[in-house]
Amino acid sequence: MRQTAVTAMLAVGMLLVMLVGQIDLSVGSIAGLAGISAVMVQAGLHTGFLMSLLTGLIAGFVVGIVQGSLVAYARIPSLVVTLGGLLIWRGLAKGMSGGNTYPIEVRAFKRIGQAYLSPTAGIFVIIVGVAAAAWLAIRANRERVAKGAVAWSPLAFLLRVLGPAALIAVFVLALNEYAGVPVPVLLAAGIALAVAFVLGSTGFGRNLYSIGARPERESEMNVPMQVLWVFAVMGGMAALTGMILAASVGSAAPDAGSLLEIDAIAAAVIGGASFGGGRGTVLGACLGAFLMASLDNGMSLKNVPDFAQEIVKGGILISAVGLDRFGRFRK
Repeated sequence: MRQTAVTAMLAVGMLLVMLVGQIDLSVGSIAGLAGISAVMVQAGLHTGFLMSLLTGLIAGFVVGIVQGSLVAYARIPSLVVTLGGLLIWRGLAKGMSGGNTYPIEVRAFKRIGQAYLSPTAGIFVIIVGVAAAAWLAIRANRERVAKGAVAWSPLAFLLRVLGPAALIAVFVLALNEYAGVPVPVLLAAGIALAVAFVLGSTGFGRNLYSIGARPERESEMNVPMQVLWVFAVMGGMAALTGMILAASVGSAAPDAGSLLEIDAIAAAVIGGASFGGGRGTVLGACLGAFLMASLDNGMSLKNVPDFAQEIVKGGILISAVGLDRFGRFRK
């Protein structure tokens, strides 16, 4: 689940980028740069948890803003910008660190990648999850009525609440039997819920779908600014991912995060996102992340050679994109 959380955060950010018809190939390099920046600040300035975290996040947001500006205002294709960024940010991380690995000094920083919630806190998560499921069901029922549809019956409404609530309860209780809910999973779930709310309940989220699905309306929306924000958010998510990766192993290396962009893109596409823009859901991206993480973990447990793992993942990415293109062509 920790591995799924890392992939899911990147996949959700990649979904936002793909909704507006763009792509970001530099997320793995941004993760590596943010992780090494945060840990080097600890080693050089002996800063605490918050300053280290802010350093990594600022690095990610700045990189995202730079790339987003080039795409949105200079009109350079995102494929070119982020492919160049993949090399630039990786090279910058190596230059800053001298190619060295830095151990994490702040114990609280390690906790974002290694800690677990207590069983009592896990029960609280179940309560919050049930409340969220009930709220979403109430909101969906109101939207049905507002659109002229018949409201759900009490039994149908109850099933809409109990289904997700039961899944959350089983999931948390199963993790409590091991060591508790990992902190990275909680962070990924929070980010996923926040992005789902933005996409489903705000004008900004609806505009992202419109930018990709109806490019002829570009003159009616402030598209460049929204594309810039999307890349900035992607940079921030990649930075958080990089710091979680560093925390999970207790050190930061300049080459951390290599090929994470492949997992993120594959997870988003498997979950229903389209390279043409305007399509995809947060739930789909998270399910795609779970599939990719399970595949990675399973092949490692079965001692599948590295070259074979790369062949399988590359084939899955090509197949997923091919199915997406075939579906768009048929439509």
